[in-house]
Amino acid sequence: MITSPIRLHMEPTGHLDALTPCLQRMAQESGVSSIMVLGCDQDNWPHDEATRLFRECPLPVFGGIFPQIIHERRPCFSGTLLVGLPVTAQLAVVRGLSDADADLDQSLAQTHATWPEVLENSTVIVFVDGLSSRISALIESLFLYFGLDVNFVGGGAGSLSFKKRPCIITPDGLCQDTAVLAHIPLVSRIGVTHGWKPISDTLKVTSSERNIIHTLDWQPAFQVYRRMIRDHGGQNITRENFFDIAKAYPFGISKLDSELVVRDPLMVVGDQSLICVGEVQEGCFVRLLNGTPDSLIQAATQARVIAESQGSCDTASPALFIDCISRVLFLGDRIHQELEGAGAGMPLFGAFTLGEIANTGNDYMDFLNKSSVLCLLDVGEGPSIETT
Repeated sequence: MITSPIRLHMEPTGHLDALTPCLQRMAQESGVSSIMVLGCDQDNWPHDEATRLFRECPLPVFGGIFPQIIHERRPCFSGTLLVGLPVTAQLAVVRGLSDADADLDQSLAQTHATWPEVLENSTVIVFVDGLSSRISALIESLFLYFGLDVNFVGGGAGSLSFKKRPCIITPDGLCQDTAVLAHIPLVSRIGVTHGWKPISDTLKVTSSERNIIHTLDWQPAFQVYRRMIRDHGGQNITRENFFDIAKAYPFGISKLDSELVVRDPLMVVGDQSLICVGEVQEGCFVRLLNGTPDSLIQAATQARVIAESQGSCDTASPALFIDCISRVLFLGDRIHQELEGAGAGMPLFGAFTLGEIANTGNDYMDFLNKSSVLCLLDVGEGPSIETT
C-alpha cells in the first residue's frame, strides 16, 4: 500500500536558475517517484535551458506551462509548482496535434500496447497544447483505446496571447503541438461542472472546420452570435471588444444524458466565422450560454461534492483542480471564492487552463471549455500531502 504523501513545492520566482536546484532536490527525496511540473506562461522560460533541465531529470517528469497555476487555493501568475508523486508515472508523448496527416490512432495504439493490460484503479493525467487544432480527435482516440477503464483528467497548456509556442513539459524537454500522457497507479474520484445556463433556442452548426464555426442555421456565425448577445444583454459585440464580451457568452453543445459541453469562442476570423477552443463538429446542435459569478462559484463547489460522493478514503484526499482560465477573467477577484469552495480547506493545487479534459470512468470523455474539474487522488494511509 502507498503510504508516502504527495509533495508540493512552490518556487515563487519562476526563474529557471532558481527552479533547477528545487527540481534536483525533489528528485532525490525519499518517496518521490515522479514529478509533475506546473509553470506560468508569464515567466517565459528560455526554451533550450528548460529543455536541458527536464532532459536531465532522473525521474519521469511531465507537465505544462499555463496562463496561471494554483497553489494552496490561490491563483499564481508567476512561479513554478513541483508536484512529487509517490508512484512511478508511465509517460507517453503524442506529437503533431495540428497535423492532419498525423496518425493519432497509431500513436495511442503503441501506448496502449506498452501500458498495463488492466488499468482499473488508476488515473491518466493528460496535458495538451491548448492551441492545437485536433484535440478532440486525440480525445476520441483515447476513448477508442482506453474506454471507461481508467479515469482521465487534464487540460490545455499555452498562453493567453494565443501565440503558439512550446508549452508541454516532457522528458524530452519543452514541446509544442504535443500532448503528454501520464499513467499513474492511483485511484481517483472526479467531479465536473460549469455553472453556465442556456439562454437561446437550439441552433444547428451548418458549416464548421475543426475549431472554426462558419455558419449557424445557414447564417454567418458571428452575425448570429452578435444578434443573440444584443437580444439578451443589449451589448454590441465587435471584433475589437470580442474577448471582453464573449467571456460571458460561450456555446453549449448538446450531448445525450449529460451536461452541455461548453465551447469558448475566442475571436472572429475571415468572413464572420468564430474560432473556438476545441472542435465543434458540423451538424451538431448548440445553444448560447450565460452565467453569473454565483452560479460559477456554486458549480465549482459542487464539483467537489460530486467527486466525494464516488467513495471514501481513510484520509483527506489531495485535490488536483483543473479550472478554465476564462473563469478567472469572468470572476475577477471572486476567483478566490471559487477556489475556497472547490478546496474545502485542502491545499488545493492545479492549473488554470485553455480547455479541460475529464472522464469519470462512467461518462464519455470530452475536451471541455469554461469548466471546473476536481480530481481527488487516493494515496492510501498516512499523510496525504506535504507542502514546502
